[in-house]
Amino acid sequence: MLRRTKILATLGPATDPLRHYEGDLSKATQDDYDYQAIDSLIDAGIDVVRANFSHGDYDQHRRQIESVRSRAWQRGRQVGVLMDLMGPKIRIGRFKNKSIKLKVDAAFSLDINMGGDDCTIPDGDHNAVGITYKNLLTDVKRGDTLLLADGLIVLWVDEVTATQIKCIVKVGGALSDAKGINRKGGGLSAGSITDKDREDIKFAAELEADYVALSFVESAEDVIEARQLLRDAGGKGDMVAKIERAESVKDDVLEKIIEVSDVIMVARGDLGVEVGDAELPALQKKIITRTRAMNKVVITATQMMESMIENQIPTRAEVFDVANAVLDGTDAVMLSAETAAGKYPALVVQAMDRICRSAERQPRALKSSHRIDTIFKDIDEAIAMSTMYAANHLGVKAIAALTESGATAQWMSRISSGIPIFALTKHVATRRKVTLYRGVYPVSMPPDINESDDVNQEVVDELLRRGTVRAGDLIIITKGAKMGTLGGTNTMQIVRVE
Repeated sequence: MLRRTKILATLGPATDPLRHYEGDLSKATQDDYDYQAIDSLIDAGIDVVRANFSHGDYDQHRRQIESVRSRAWQRGRQVGVLMDLMGPKIRIGRFKNKSIKLKVDAAFSLDINMGGDDCTIPDGDHNAVGITYKNLLTDVKRGDTLLLADGLIVLWVDEVTATQIKCIVKVGGALSDAKGINRKGGGLSAGSITDKDREDIKFAAELEADYVALSFVESAEDVIEARQLLRDAGGKGDMVAKIERAESVKDDVLEKIIEVSDVIMVARGDLGVEVGDAELPALQKKIITRTRAMNKVVITATQMMESMIENQIPTRAEVFDVANAVLDGTDAVMLSAETAAGKYPALVVQAMDRICRSAERQPRALKSSHRIDTIFKDIDEAIAMSTMYAANHLGVKAIAALTESGATAQWMSRISSGIPIFALTKHVATRRKVTLYRGVYPVSMPPDINESDDVNQEVVDELLRRGTVRAGDLIIITKGAKMGTLGGTNTMQIVRVE
């Protein structure tokens, strides 16, 4: 059985083809490249890779993305690319000895005069450290709670002066360079799109990223602005809104963000810090349910298999976490440091693959009442919904959607079903895009197939080659009366395989 939930794997030092090369990177040749890590990820079944602009440089990102695309193509696979913008991550500066140990009830200050203009001078100590966002002084007041290092360190704000935020340590521990800062309850004024993001968007357009993820989205306007920047740079990828601010989960704000986005990411790390861990499970279910109801794609991310950075098997809690996300209806589950810097990238993907497949066999994952009472706005949307109704009630073995943009396949994928949906298209960009849709699989179609009978035969032959169907099985084919027309799907045919 094909796995329907898609797996995103983050690229990083552990997957770099030049990770073992010790010379001048600018002088490296193809003989110096080691593709073993990338090949193992592709063979393990990744669907999309993530380039994290919070780390690495453009040369590293380009090297890894081009390697993934070429190695996947050699295997007859299509792997999508998501580029994740850093956003206005507020961080502390650096310490003289790289880290300190904070004790409970000790005084500790965040000082805008330390660390230099770019906060890279290592002058922090057990008394104070610099901060990257100088306006933090105007965002906080006495009585606020600041959380550092994903909530592992908790500081209570005692006093705010012209240059310092003086705090009392409430939860202590080890604190190292450049850890993130969040304010409990949200409310920080840093804008969602930074100058670095603007440059990174241009790079994403240059590399033809299939998806661009915007960090710390606060409003729908953030997404609209980022999309326009991407289009101005020549990029055609879809926009991913990362939900990780307390402000963005308010019902009216969340609804507007989903409406203007193509994909929603439940970014549980910073979101959990801002709203509190206890609130996360209900929020995750709410975001997934609402996103799918609005016919958008949703990714569940952060710490899904974190123990496997060091270990070869996941914890039982991680197994439950991944399985619950699948049962909630997420399109994709994402791995971060597990594949970017972990010891066993391929094993992590294999473990996640097993968990997803097992969860997908549960009856709850195979049924849906989605949009049963809805009036459809477009003909191709009505065809997509009619197809899924017929397929789920007729014993159909596969669905083949001949598509230009992938929209018909995306609408179909909003309906929970165990029936594979094949998106057949001549467009490489569309094949890459559908790698993120739950239960949808990209298939390349010859650009010169136009006659109806030729198309149907080509579809049947392709599904037979894949072993998906056999003689006597029913399949459904959707297409447009005039092929090559965007949004022109207006035909559903039920075909018996001969």
